[in-house]
Amino acid sequence: MRRKEVYDERGASRAVARTTARRAARPGVLWGLVFGATIAATMSQYSSLFPSALSRAAIAASIKGNVGFVAVFGPIHGIDTVAGYTAYKTQYTLMILGAIWGLFISTRVLRGEEDAGRWELFLAGRTTRGRAAAQAAFGLGVGLVALWIPTAVLAVAAGGGDKVNINASAAVFFVTAVVSAAAMFMAVGMLASQLFATRHDANLAGAAVLAGSYLVRMVAGSDPALAWLRWASPLGWIEELRGLTGSRPLGFVPIVLFTAVLVVAAVRVAARRDADSSIIASRDIARARLLLLGGQAGLTVRLTRPAVLGWLAAFSVIGVVFGLVTQAAGSAAKGSETLERVIARLGGHNAGVVAYLGLVFVIAAGLVAIAVAGQVTAMRNEEASGHLDNLLVRSVARWRWLGVRVAVGIGLVLLTSIVTGITAWIGAVTQNTGVGFVDLVRAGINVAPPAVFIFGIGVLAYGLWPRGAVAVTYGLVVWSFLVETIASLVDSNHWLRDTSPLQHLRPAPATPPNWTAAAWLVGLGLVAALIGLAVFGRRDLQGA
Repeated sequence: MRRKEVYDERGASRAVARTTARRAARPGVLWGLVFGATIAATMSQYSSLFPSALSRAAIAASIKGNVGFVAVFGPIHGIDTVAGYTAYKTQYTLMILGAIWGLFISTRVLRGEEDAGRWELFLAGRTTRGRAAAQAAFGLGVGLVALWIPTAVLAVAAGGGDKVNINASAAVFFVTAVVSAAAMFMAVGMLASQLFATRHDANLAGAAVLAGSYLVRMVAGSDPALAWLRWASPLGWIEELRGLTGSRPLGFVPIVLFTAVLVVAAVRVAARRDADSSIIASRDIARARLLLLGGQAGLTVRLTRPAVLGWLAAFSVIGVVFGLVTQAAGSAAKGSETLERVIARLGGHNAGVVAYLGLVFVIAAGLVAIAVAGQVTAMRNEEASGHLDNLLVRSVARWRWLGVRVAVGIGLVLLTSIVTGITAWIGAVTQNTGVGFVDLVRAGINVAPPAVFIFGIGVLAYGLWPRGAVAVTYGLVVWSFLVETIASLVDSNHWLRDTSPLQHLRPAPATPPNWTAAAWLVGLGLVAALIGLAVFGRRDLQGA
């Protein structure tokens, strides 16, 4: 009898691990493909854009001594090499994205499940609160491995090319360093989920830790005398690893200790508190805030407002950074026959500063697609959690709910695209690039059509196959990135290129936008969304 009880207890705990691992591994693989493709593309593009020692020395000279670059991107080492440029170009982008993903996925599978009342189902079995939290940590670790594997495979494969020559051990070290940001903020999310009463509060606390970490290392990069402050920031520890530019494994010591301490603390706090409680209690009495609660449309806007504002802030920063680095990157690449060839393959015919802007706005188009794909995830989560049932049992038509969601998604695309163009112009003005306001706003608007198309396909998938809609949407984003990378570097079959929405995007401002192709993408995306809306009105709701 005792043996059966032990078996039941272990089975209940393993159910937590299996469920958590499944929910973390699927997005982990998708993000791993994005991370790996970003690293591989940067490796290949640098060796193509700057094939000679002279061109590499030029870009190194243009950035040397620039305190602003160091403050934003961290210490820049060996930028006149493929490895150094890859680290400078990709490390912080992937670190921040990985940290955000790690934070959100951990709060989702812990506090999010508790908020929805599903965590109690696990605790009703023969397990304990502490053991369930430990098994959730194991499941999150599986998701971390799922992120690491495709990133490492693609980075090693690209590094082994004749023109790149980055050995496998250096590539694996760099990938591990980048992914460690996701590990640390998974741990932050685990502890925040135990300390705070709602997932929203846990996410805010984790975001505050991330913002504080970035600000500390920005201060450390602003003055050589303050460089020691990097050791006070989790992001600074990753900088000290010096991935691809002289690996320093010592930096893993504080990373491992930080992650382990937070995980152990999260498990112990979980073991000592009751379900649906928290260490830091939320206010029982709060002033009523009824703004936008007069109807279903207002409620949707209110629920999506944090995500929309967050993405707008992120693209504002991205646009400014694009503008700030344009003069240096464009001057270094000026006269590069390879760059001209890459722009020509994408449909452009200019070089120099506008050529560089054309390339980065193509990248921005992919990022906008990632942003709007999150709206498909939000729609699916609202249905899976059962929250949608509370609206649809009232006098709210299905088509109206989904229609408002679609309108919010398209509005997000337009706003982020325009904001990117405007802020890129602001950054470019400070560098005296000579690129006009209208040109960059037009370039910003030009990145919207592929995202509208991808969003429309995501809405269609949500109507037909809700459980697979998120995978379909993000899968299309990843595929678009991969095909775009291949097409920009080699002459590939046009049938393959046409499968990527990004391939139908002209690299403005290096060339005028192709508004005909843009209209087709927008039109097809809207048609797909309308079909998805019609199908959604006829199917049953499906939970998690």
